[in-house]
Amino acid sequence: MHRYTLSSSSLPLPQTHQPNPHPKPPLQNPLLHTFKTPFELKQFHTQIIKTNTPISILQLTHIASICALTPSFPYATKLIQLSCTNETDIWNHCLKQLADSDTPNNAVRLFIQLCTQGVCLNAFSFSHFIKACTRLEDGLYGKIVHGFIEKHGFQSNLYLLNGMVHLYVVSGEFESARQLFDKMPDRDVVTWNIMIKHLVKRGDVDEAYALFGRMPERNVRSWTAMIMGFVNIGKPKEAIELFNKMEEENVRPNEVTVVAVLAACADLCVHDLGKKIHEFSNRSGFKTNVRICNTLLDMYIKCGCLEAARSVFDEMEERTVVSWSAMIQGLAINGKGEEALTLFSKMIDLRIKPNAVTFIGLLHACSHMGMVNEGHEYFTSMSKDYGIVPQIEHYGCMVDLLSRAGLLKEAREFIKSMRVKPNGVVWGALLGGCRVHKNVELAEEVIEHLLELDPLNDGYYVVLSNIYAEAKRWEDAARVRKLMREKGVKKTPGSSSISVNGVVHEFVAGDESHPQTEAIQERWEKLLEEMRLRGYVPNTSVIVLDIEESEKVKFVLRHSEKLAAVFGLINTAKGTPIRIMKNLRVCEDCHAALKLISEIVDREIVVRDRNRFHCFKNGVCSCKDYW
Repeated sequence: MHRYTLSSSSLPLPQTHQPNPHPKPPLQNPLLHTFKTPFELKQFHTQIIKTNTPISILQLTHIASICALTPSFPYATKLIQLSCTNETDIWNHCLKQLADSDTPNNAVRLFIQLCTQGVCLNAFSFSHFIKACTRLEDGLYGKIVHGFIEKHGFQSNLYLLNGMVHLYVVSGEFESARQLFDKMPDRDVVTWNIMIKHLVKRGDVDEAYALFGRMPERNVRSWTAMIMGFVNIGKPKEAIELFNKMEEENVRPNEVTVVAVLAACADLCVHDLGKKIHEFSNRSGFKTNVRICNTLLDMYIKCGCLEAARSVFDEMEERTVVSWSAMIQGLAINGKGEEALTLFSKMIDLRIKPNAVTFIGLLHACSHMGMVNEGHEYFTSMSKDYGIVPQIEHYGCMVDLLSRAGLLKEAREFIKSMRVKPNGVVWGALLGGCRVHKNVELAEEVIEHLLELDPLNDGYYVVLSNIYAEAKRWEDAARVRKLMREKGVKKTPGSSSISVNGVVHEFVAGDESHPQTEAIQERWEKLLEEMRLRGYVPNTSVIVLDIEESEKVKFVLRHSEKLAAVFGLINTAKGTPIRIMKNLRVCEDCHAALKLISEIVDREIVVRDRNRFHCFKNGVCSCKDYW
């Protein structure tokens, strides 16, 4: 065997041979990586020697890494020793290559083999070993690695200890990770971020936030992990508050931060902040980021800003099926069913394959437009033409479609024919149809199924009580309320929120806690006077409490939607839309009142309730009075 000397990129010709007057470049044979056995690689190596061809570090590494995992390990060792290359460097190349491959377990095998053979290893060797173990997500490896690190004197190496903390958490050994974290003599921002990120992933957001508060320094990843954590557990308000603090500390958001904050804005219907994030995103060069564009679509749609959503969609350089499905769904739930179906046709013309979410949007569109036959066709087509098995959401859409159209008997039969067990969404859709079409008998049957699924759901009791009240069956309505008390079921308080200048203002029925209460009341009295001149009479049937009629009138006139709308009139510019989010379904009286208010003040009022969007404009609602 010949001895080589290694330059920066290759091993030159054997010293025992005369120099070739026309030297060849280092061999870059694409077949090298097709050789999988030591025998084949030895033949390849022999060819290199015979042809006096220089050998690159990459080739030497590949030969060594294959041979090292077999009884040919001595051959690999000898090959490396005969080169003038640092032995540890070559083995580190091998470890890195295997750790990054589809078989990281081979890196673990090689590392143990090297330790057994007494090969000199350094911190880089251990970092590749840790990476391979982390990719395997096996807690047993964590203990082995930790032992190796302490045995070889690397217990104060911060980079390796950070890797160990990460290995423990991804292996499910969180207590071991916490113990190591607590014992570490030094920690950097990476150490803290690893712990916070995985606490958030586990759902321990409060513990993560406590750790976040102890951090000596934070970077954008620290802030982003916490913001995303609050979004994931349904605390968008806290997420936005944390983002505001992040801005105060002049930490520049990255692409992941943008996605997290936009998701929070979507959940809270905070359009103004979402718009600012959009502008920042464009200035920062994120305009071509598909994930950000899709999140922007979702944010604008959930804030009822359909024109802005369509603008984002039309300007996207690349659209995925997620983009198309979001836009179709957005059009459908905002009362633009025909546009949703047209967009789907365009999607198919461009040969973009729809997914299950796409068909939820299509069925919503058909439902809101009363297109029963077309809805049936889409429902059949999804499995017949696209191989998509209908899920419970699709069945729910079909029941909603039939119920909206007044085909309650057909909706009931459809539920009986379902291949999956109906859930609360399916039965709830039929109950909604019973309420609108005043079918008390069927509503009683549906409620039995709903209470079997969720006996403590206050919404079911409230809807049935309202159905009885509208039918003037006061004793039955009282019986439902009594049943709620006996079972300890409490009605969820209704609340409405509105964002002005990035600040979310929340109102509850009869709210007098807001600093602008007097101004709100004064403006509401003037507005109410005009509404009465136009024929408005409070609908007290929505109040099922056993109180005097005059008290019912006072109560219904102070519903949270009305307070939020008046606050919006006072605090937003004339001609701009007012955007409100309601945690429950909008009641019939507020629906009628908001239609009238939109006509009187010539303002668009967009309300997102628990079921859908209502766009009140010129005295008309986009839901066509079915919600």
